[in-house]
Amino acid sequence: MATIPDPHLAMVRPVTPRTPQGCEECLKEHSPWVHLRLCLTCGHVGCCDSSPLKHARRHAGSAGHPIVQSFQPGEDWRWCYVHEALV
Repeated sequence: MATIPDPHLAMVRPVTPRTPQGCEECLKEHSPWVHLRLCLTCGHVGCCDSSPLKHARRHAGSAGHPIVQSFQPGEDWRWCYVHEALV
């Protein structure tokens, strides 16, 4: 898939994962997740849209941080929730 130029990339910062062991909210709620996404604005680790609670998307909407990167080993793609596209 091709990436698109995205104005939200200006929000990307060097981040440290806040909960490198898993989804921040799922860990608190003892809920399962499928894959993890890292917010590239603040370091929030959330679960993907295939997970029951979709915390990464919720965080993007509530915090206004639309750019995430896969937090899965061996993956390095980034996604913009606003444009629903790889960036």
